[in-house]
Amino acid sequence: MNNLNDPPNWNIRPNPRDDGGEGSRWNYALLVPMLGLAAFRWIWSRESQKEIEKEREASRQRTAAFQRDLEAKYHAVVSEQRRAVAQLSLELEKEQNRTSSYREALISQGRKLAEERKLLERERAQVMQEKSQLQPLRSVYLSCLEEEEDWQRRARLLLREVGEALVERQSIYCSPVLPRSTRLELEKNLLVRTSTEPLAADLDMAAGLTDIFKHDKHCGDVWNTNKRRNGRLMWLYLKYWELLVELKKFKKLEKVILEK
Repeated sequence: MNNLNDPPNWNIRPNPRDDGGEGSRWNYALLVPMLGLAAFRWIWSRESQKEIEKEREASRQRTAAFQRDLEAKYHAVVSEQRRAVAQLSLELEKEQNRTSSYREALISQGRKLAEERKLLERERAQVMQEKSQLQPLRSVYLSCLEEEEDWQRRARLLLREVGEALVERQSIYCSPVLPRSTRLELEKNLLVRTSTEPLAADLDMAAGLTDIFKHDKHCGDVWNTNKRRNGRLMWLYLKYWELLVELKKFKKLEKVILEK
């Protein structure tokens, strides 16, 4: 019976009794596939190495590109931040300059106000001193002014009466029907009144009336019915006497003040 575990000619081990037998043939038969497998593994390993190197180079390039992109973005961000910092520094410096200028202006204004306040206080003190010195003089002035206003009131009343009389006198002079004796009588009464009245004497009215009676011959037109359109010189004298009343009032006040 054949041994199935060791069939004839299946044993690939070399036959020690046969140097060139069937065992050697089996050994060469196995060597060829093994060499092919080794060659395949060598070729595959070389191709794999090329793919690995290629992929590694591509990865290196992507990494370098990514790094360059990151560096560019980094430099851009740094430049932008530097510009922002420079701009903020410039604005801060301007603000500090404005604040400094404003502070200096406030200090200068405060000093100016303080000086003005001192000046006003000195002026106020001077005014109060002058006021205290002028207080007695003010009382005298007011008293004198009251007296002079009374004198002025009486002088104006006299001027109004004389003015009305002169208007009537000139109307009689210009009338073709009224008698001359009426005018002469009116002129005589006026001269007597102004000669005996102290106020009229102060204004030297008698001499003015004499001049009016002698030289004022002006009359309105024939159809004139307004008495105040007659005469010229008389109106000048009346205005002159009014101004003289004002002048005498202030001269008397001045005399009283200077005597004090």
